[in-house]
Amino acid sequence: MSENSTIVAVATPPGRGGLGVIRLSGPDALTIARALSREEAFAPAPNRATLRRLYHPTSGELIDHALITYFRAPHSFTGEDVVELSCHGSPVLLRQLVDCALALDARAAGPGEFTLRALANGRINLSQAEAVRDLINAQTQAAAQQAARQLNGELSAQLQPVKDALIRAIVQLESALEFVEDDLPESDNRSLKSEVSNLKSQIAALANTFRTGRLFRDGLRVALAGSPNAGKSSLFNALLNSERAIVTDVPGTTRDTLSEHIALDGIPVQLTDTAGLRESTELIESIGIERTRRAMSDADLVVVVLDGAQILNNEDREVLAAVRGQTHIVVCNKSDLPAFAPGLAGCAVSAKTGAGLADLRAAIIAPFANNDATHSGLLITDARHHDLLRRAHDELSSSAQLLEQRASEELILVGLHNALRYLGQITGETTTEDILTQIFTTFCIGK
Repeated sequence: MSENSTIVAVATPPGRGGLGVIRLSGPDALTIARALSREEAFAPAPNRATLRRLYHPTSGELIDHALITYFRAPHSFTGEDVVELSCHGSPVLLRQLVDCALALDARAAGPGEFTLRALANGRINLSQAEAVRDLINAQTQAAAQQAARQLNGELSAQLQPVKDALIRAIVQLESALEFVEDDLPESDNRSLKSEVSNLKSQIAALANTFRTGRLFRDGLRVALAGSPNAGKSSLFNALLNSERAIVTDVPGTTRDTLSEHIALDGIPVQLTDTAGLRESTELIESIGIERTRRAMSDADLVVVVLDGAQILNNEDREVLAAVRGQTHIVVCNKSDLPAFAPGLAGCAVSAKTGAGLADLRAAIIAPFANNDATHSGLLITDARHHDLLRRAHDELSSSAQLLEQRASEELILVGLHNALRYLGQITGETTTEDILTQIFTTFCIGK
């Protein structure tokens, strides 16, 4: 990244819309806005939108009317001079304005480069930068709330007291190593053991929220599987509250997998309806059955749908055998029929009347619930953060063992320094350029 360059990108999603926003950041952002408006003395008030005509810098042809908003450094998202051009959302028009800015010595922004500059200029830390991406990609309100909390600095605020306590412990041991010829006094050793144990507990509690946090961010893949005519497609439609799949009385109506997204208790779920599993010599149905098997193997959870009004048959047994060893739940459908008599324990539902659907929704989430985490607290949603927390916890465990053994201060300090370094990598104090590159390639251009 050239720190003195001015970057430009379309900040709104691809496609047509009522508005499109072009973002400029860098020392020449206002100069480029002046050139596009053909007003050399244009001096917009910071943080206020100003209506201007935009012209082609060489031909002088009118391109569009736009609202120009100027954010003066350092009081901007990136910490640099930022100009945002809000114009009509035609892809052709937006492309033309970007080309004009490039002709005026701006350069095209890379993925996440605006956020990367905000990080480089101290406007946000690394965990907050990652929260920007997660907030944009959030699939449910709960996921958006978690990302907003992280963007607001809650993760950094929770980690700071831990890092401060680690630094105090390191200073104490370094001082003993430097100035005291004898071993660390027993009272100091007990105090350090208590402090390290407390820090381990805090880090473990935060790391243990990852299972729930990952669900809010990444969601679940759930496949409905069963024999033909068990009511999978009807149940699929009932969970979606939409007539998405074709439903008939003819067994084998569903020939392919069909996926839609729903939210269950704030968790995004990709729900997949599948073809009924049975022996078939018909080509198209055989292809559908093979896709069913792939969907089942790729799913986090398989919902085995049985016809509760029929006796368990060989096809049902084959489906149950296929999910053995895999996370699954059993659902007995058609509870509205007089002949309903479920042969296996499981959720009793009626896709026709909606009876039992609330219990089914809860049962889908139950295998992945974590009683140690609640929706109201901050959750760890990023695998990178979780890995670093576990590493820090392991280093503290090593130091705690060495304290018990009354090992030398040099050995104890290794684990404490490593733990501090891992925690620093979460917020970016000790993160390498390679890791930054990996993180910001996942961002969209324009952010």
